[in-house]
Amino acid sequence: MVSVRYLFDQLLREEWRMHARLFGGWRFAAFPVFLAALAAGTATFFALAGSETETLLAGLHVVVALVGLQVGSIGLVGRDALGDLLGDVTLLVFSARTLPVSERRLLAVFVVKDVLYYALLFIAPLVVGVAPLVVLTDLSVAVLPRLLASAWLAFAFGVGTSLLLVGLATRSRLLAALVGVAALAGGSLRPGLVVAFTPFGLYADPSYFRLAVSVTVPLLAAVVGFSLFEFDRTGTTRTAGNQFRRLTGLFGARDEQGLLAKSLLDVARSSGSLWKVLLSQGLIFGVVAILLGYIPDILVGVRPSPGLTLGSVLALGAFTTYNWLCQYDDAAFFGTYPIDLARVFEAKLWAFFLLAVPAGGFYLALGTVVFGPTSLLVGATVYVPVAVYVFGVTAYVAGLRPTELLFDTPVFMLFSGAVMAVLLPLVVLAIAYPLAPTRISVAAVGLSLVAGLLGVVGYRRAGPKWTRRARAGDL
Repeated sequence: MVSVRYLFDQLLREEWRMHARLFGGWRFAAFPVFLAALAAGTATFFALAGSETETLLAGLHVVVALVGLQVGSIGLVGRDALGDLLGDVTLLVFSARTLPVSERRLLAVFVVKDVLYYALLFIAPLVVGVAPLVVLTDLSVAVLPRLLASAWLAFAFGVGTSLLLVGLATRSRLLAALVGVAALAGGSLRPGLVVAFTPFGLYADPSYFRLAVSVTVPLLAAVVGFSLFEFDRTGTTRTAGNQFRRLTGLFGARDEQGLLAKSLLDVARSSGSLWKVLLSQGLIFGVVAILLGYIPDILVGVRPSPGLTLGSVLALGAFTTYNWLCQYDDAAFFGTYPIDLARVFEAKLWAFFLLAVPAGGFYLALGTVVFGPTSLLVGATVYVPVAVYVFGVTAYVAGLRPTELLFDTPVFMLFSGAVMAVLLPLVVLAIAYPLAPTRISVAAVGLSLVAGLLGVVGYRRAGPKWTRRARAGDL
């Protein structure tokens, strides 16, 4: 049996070599530097605007916990990945059936490697980025090590929570949904629990008890998740009807080559099915709802518009839907068939509409129950054009490999700048909404419509751009 230490060393080397060779060593190595600069700029902006230091640091913990949830969601694709024996590239995490190592041990070491890898290269730079607060606010240099420790633990908390939910989902999706809803409800109704049982409490009110809780909770969640996780599909015959023909018949002339049907079936037949689209947006909704409800006076003593905030952030969260739609595609694959890449992006756009719009609409409708219908109408109006903008930007800068190419520092800088150019003005408008609701609503809708048009331009240019790069061998 292969030792854990050997597996860890090889997986860590593989991760670094894969990214360094894919983007070039300096392009990937510069990624943490850019993250620190981005965090420093964001912290400076909100500090100068009058935000409370504790609010900013609470937001930092939320961000790193969400990153942890994303990293832990390896379980949503893990069963598919572990079912692949060979591909264009055979990674170690796919090799449980070809090497003398169990799937459970391999995935456990893989997750531990990811936790340490992301903690050092991504979470630590985000904490370094809050250094301007030492000068601009009353934040003490002495608390920075504690902040780093609590941020790392918040990241681990997100990973452990995600693994627990995925493990439960392999046994009962209903049970996993109930646990997720119960956790969100507990955080909403009893916000003190968030401080008591999450690593943010270690920073806010340090004690040996909170340290023990901050370490034990994510570890226990991960262990339970792994113990529940079901890897083996042998012994169960899986069949599926000819949904491809039915979908292509339904879409008719809109999908003559079957690209739209393929995109939808890629998501529906992968682990997590279509539910993962709803889950990813649900996590965003839950976090935003808690922040809106229990962190008053976020900026300059004004409570943001719930509808405009939800519409903007959910539209940004639709990026994950684009990820799911592209998880099995690349331009080289389509190059072996008489298929124009512009048609591929067109199919992705329609599939994006069919998945992202209902998911976002559901949570915006839920928001009317929580916050009332008034400002949610503005949020619903803003959601679709901003989501189109996110789609167009992602398609243009990252093509059909958004997860990989966004680790390329120049690409990520371009993507971040384009998204922030729309998101930050919308956040400012949401904060100022109570001062002049009608005029700000008109401004927000106008900005979102312009963003939507720019998104359409990016989408239309994505096909020709990636076709040229494919023909030049620059993919």
